[in-house]
Amino acid sequence: VTTAVPRPEAIALTVLYEDAELIVIDKTAGMAAHPAPGSETGTLVNALLHHCAGSLSGIGGVARPGIVHRLDKETSGVMVAAKTDRAHAGLSALFATHDIERTYLALTRGAPSPKQGRIETRIGRSSSDRKKMAVLKSGGRDAITDYVVQQSYGTPAKATASPMASRVACTLHTGRTHQIRVHMASMGSPILGDPVYGSGSPTASVRAAIAQAGLTRQALHAAVLGFVHPTTGEKLRFETAPPADMAMLETLLAAL
Repeated sequence: VTTAVPRPEAIALTVLYEDAELIVIDKTAGMAAHPAPGSETGTLVNALLHHCAGSLSGIGGVARPGIVHRLDKETSGVMVAAKTDRAHAGLSALFATHDIERTYLALTRGAPSPKQGRIETRIGRSSSDRKKMAVLKSGGRDAITDYVVQQSYGTPAKATASPMASRVACTLHTGRTHQIRVHMASMGSPILGDPVYGSGSPTASVRAAIAQAGLTRQALHAAVLGFVHPTTGEKLRFETAPPADMAMLETLLAAL
């Protein structure tokens, strides 16, 4: 099977930082990181090929030049891409050793308990559905997420009951596929709007808020990305607010 070489496409990007070595963008939800069967166009790679006009690194293979890490297609937020092979190697090493600050904001059903903690599990392909990831007793790869509940919404009548929804900050210490989505679901507080791991329905008022906010994806935003520049040694840190769908949903949840 030959993979078609991705073509440059004039897609608007929100650029947070750019120099000769790398580019940092605030990715919109709905944009895949790189071409894949079913989404060959409209990806970040297509946009970068146009924006950077031939200066992207090719270590990642033809299909995803410059891509050193990924966000799920429907996850918004801060991403870095390499423009040179040197930066690609340096950034890849940082991600491999987890020497990168990565914090995500998630809106979840209920709230994880306790309100702050570390989730440390193995994550790998689900034995029942190969398209899904799952917490495994053995096999898979280690996955570590620190989380803190920042705000809860729809406080229950009983003090012991869970709130209707929460905003949770999740800091990654590893970068497994769907890690935060799997970890939050494993705590019984899946991310709102998650079509894959959102087991069980939120309350009617939360469902109504999701519909009113126009959220058609998992409510997950990569808010913070911090790293040492692979060639200059400068400390870089980028932080962006969640986009309109999550912001609107949070406003509606706050009114519950």
